[in-house]
Amino acid sequence: MSNVLNKKALAEKIAEKCELNKKQSEAIVNAVFDEIKTTLEEKGTVDIYGFGKFELAHREAREGINPLTKQKMTFAASNSVKFKSSKALKDAVNNK
Repeated sequence: MSNVLNKKALAEKIAEKCELNKKQSEAIVNAVFDEIKTTLEEKGTVDIYGFGKFELAHREAREGINPLTKQKMTFAASNSVKFKSSKALKDAVNNK
């Protein structure tokens, strides 16, 4: 059995814990994710104490080889999001 928490379920849990209605909690969840996204789009870092840090990782353009045709190809530079969990989160996951 998979234990997956999606955005809707997260909003429902917040509604229960904070005694809010579902629309209010969905608005809060959406606002949090929008702020994280906006900060990362502006090349910022999101550091949530006790949880972890979201930051951009830049990959330079590079050359590679297509394994099927053996032709050289160029991969464009790109950004990706990197997450580093805090010690408190690691300890909680590892039941320390």
